[in-house]
Amino acid sequence: MLVLTRKENESLIINENIEITVLGIDGDQIKLGIKAPKEIPILRKEIVIKTENENFSALNTNMNLEKFFKENR
Repeated sequence: MLVLTRKENESLIINENIEITVLGIDGDQIKLGIKAPKEIPILRKEIVIKTENENFSALNTNMNLEKFFKENR
């Protein structure tokens, strides 16, 4: 992992077409602005993890439902 220090209004460029700018700093929170082509998805990691966990739970639930329906025929 590359670790960089940036001040407010400073930016990073990734792969010549993605720009990340520090828009503001307030205590332990920062506001980032991200410029990227529309075809590049930008997702919050905690949402991706939550969605993956919910999908995994739903998959397990569906398997249990199939077993339930087979037993109650």
